[in-house]
Amino acid sequence: MTRPVWSTACPDWEQRIVEGRSLIPFAPLFPEEAKAALEVFNDLKVVDLPGRPKVGEVSRRWTTDFVEAIFGAYDPDSGERLIKFFFQQVAKKNSKSTTAGGMMTTALIRNWRETAELFVLAPTKEVADNSYGPAANMVRADEELGKLLHVQDHKRTITHRNTDATLRIIAADSETVSGKKTCALLVDELWLFGKMSRAEGMLREIIGGLAARPEGFVAFLTTQSDAPPAGVYAQQLEKFRAIRDGKFDDPTSLAQIYEYPQSLLKQEAWRDRKYWHIPNPNLGASVDETFLAIQFAEAERNGKASLINYLAKHQNVQIGQALRANGWAGAEVWERGIDKSLTLETLLERSEVVTMGVDGGGLDDLLGIGLIGRERGTKRWLGWMHAFISDIGMERRKANAEHYDAFEKAGDLTKFKYIAAEPGDTPAQQYAENIRYIVDLAVRCRDLGLLAMAGVDAAGIGAIVDALAEVGITQDAGNLDAVRQGIALMGAIKTLEIKLADGTFKHGGQPMASWCAGNAVVVQTPTAMRIARDESGFGKVDPLMALFNAAHLMSLNPEASGKSFWEAA
Repeated sequence: MTRPVWSTACPDWEQRIVEGRSLIPFAPLFPEEAKAALEVFNDLKVVDLPGRPKVGEVSRRWTTDFVEAIFGAYDPDSGERLIKFFFQQVAKKNSKSTTAGGMMTTALIRNWRETAELFVLAPTKEVADNSYGPAANMVRADEELGKLLHVQDHKRTITHRNTDATLRIIAADSETVSGKKTCALLVDELWLFGKMSRAEGMLREIIGGLAARPEGFVAFLTTQSDAPPAGVYAQQLEKFRAIRDGKFDDPTSLAQIYEYPQSLLKQEAWRDRKYWHIPNPNLGASVDETFLAIQFAEAERNGKASLINYLAKHQNVQIGQALRANGWAGAEVWERGIDKSLTLETLLERSEVVTMGVDGGGLDDLLGIGLIGRERGTKRWLGWMHAFISDIGMERRKANAEHYDAFEKAGDLTKFKYIAAEPGDTPAQQYAENIRYIVDLAVRCRDLGLLAMAGVDAAGIGAIVDALAEVGITQDAGNLDAVRQGIALMGAIKTLEIKLADGTFKHGGQPMASWCAGNAVVVQTPTAMRIARDESGFGKVDPLMALFNAAHLMSLNPEASGKSFWEAA
């Protein structure tokens, strides 16, 4: 038989994906093999859908194209699979688990090698359990299949009774992968492996068994990462994109990547529903358009950090590609720092020393307050923010009203009215609610034995400095500092970025904080950088700037003043 000639490059993929056409640029190399495998795949049952339909009844062409490409690459005369490596990336909820379960069950049934070992490698036990479920349920749902295959839940293993071949689902975080004689391998959620330092060696070990199994294959299935691609995930994504684009020829590898072309990313096409089918080929089936619309609206309300995560998971947009290049780098890793247990109260309980930052502008700005505590024992930084907005600010910034209402409900923002001074009022009586709050918080931290220093942006907040002076918090006392702004804050900004990335800065995931982080714009100068709000003037950053003020003071490594109130209690 004449050996087929093919190319796995798909240089016109951008046009194909917009038009909803197949991303597999060739017909199955061995049509009879593809047909036989597809008959098995299509006959499997999906138990988590009403009526337990067969896979073939609910699968769209993009799924069966991928299955045909894998099994149709097997040459029955030579016993060799001519395409060995496959990569599929789609957004969440596009039936990836069903595809994985059906594909590997089909591989187990179609396998002819006795005692062959087939694996699904998952990054964690939780993902392994999710991957195992669909395959096991497909077997249980079919009486004939139940006679042919033996399901062992406690081992996450399915065994072929005639060949003794096994399909095992392995959790990389708790099980060993060495010594495997791999005949077929599906790597689920590759993006999570990109976060594992040992992933490259692990994959090399388990894939190595294919050297003696010419009929074998490896399939990578993944969604987009919630952080910039890293490790083995970044390596494979770059490789398969290059193969798809025709930048280098590798006929043994095939990519099926549902992502926006760069031209559409620049237009922010993900804002337009008519393009949502691009990363979601199952839109209208397992992916509900109304659900996506709700998630999108919620992400926009919660700020850029939340929007970035939505785009990565539901629109398959790589972090760093979706939004402007001059956004603050810390926003891209902001969600890494979330510790939901962290509140103002728990920050004070867990800290050995605290610094406080204040930042605010005119009547229509937020007045931001930021605390950073250094955690006892771990020395991690713990962050918390709050803000005030006046009735004047609410009126002048109506475009932000929805945000402000949500932040108030979450407890992150306090709305207040400026009070008018009356004849005979003392200075304390003239202070508005926001100033009284700041003073009371500073005094509380000091009385707990935690406050090292308060730092303010002196511009426009002289009343706060005056109020703090009344309770003994002054520059002369050494517990108040006018923190230099602009490029002088670059060190604190960079420090916080790094600590977010390496896990040594934690925050409570406050909605307002995420919004502010996403609003921050990096302004480059010839020798440095500074942070500003977005160009519209509506994307406020004052609470974030207050946090940077506190970070600057904490970076000076203040000493704890001995046992805190919490330790002494």
